[in-house]
Amino acid sequence: MDALDQEILSILQSDGRATMTDIASRVGLSLSACHRRFRDLESDGIIRGFGVDIDADLLGLQFEALVFVTMQAGDGSAVSAFEDAVARIPNVVHAHRLFGEPDYQLRVAARSKQHYQELYDQHLSLLPGVQRLTSTLVMKTIVDRHLPV
Repeated sequence: MDALDQEILSILQSDGRATMTDIASRVGLSLSACHRRFRDLESDGIIRGFGVDIDADLLGLQFEALVFVTMQAGDGSAVSAFEDAVARIPNVVHAHRLFGEPDYQLRVAARSKQHYQELYDQHLSLLPGVQRLTSTLVMKTIVDRHLPV
């Protein structure tokens, strides 16, 4: 990947709806050369797809918690069962497996404190293999950006 590929990625991260013609013009390539680079970035797995940046507050998901999970055991079957169960909870918007303790960090979006309590009681506390859950509430998001390229 060279500087032109990085510039293409940067444009796409800031404007996923940019046309190939616009991108080619901005990076100084012909349309066909730009399209070829784009296809290569896709086939190499660097570009995995496109999505929409949604404002959770405007959707009514104004309550956000970070949940730190410590597992009882770290064997493959426990990890797999836990990760599969987490992936099925729609309000878990990010889940990270961590080095050290705790074992996982989940970002959970909810409508309210009451809604979060329901999610906690009916889903999070029942996740397989969990020894301890610790929640902290998000006061304010300072940085929420794309990857540097």
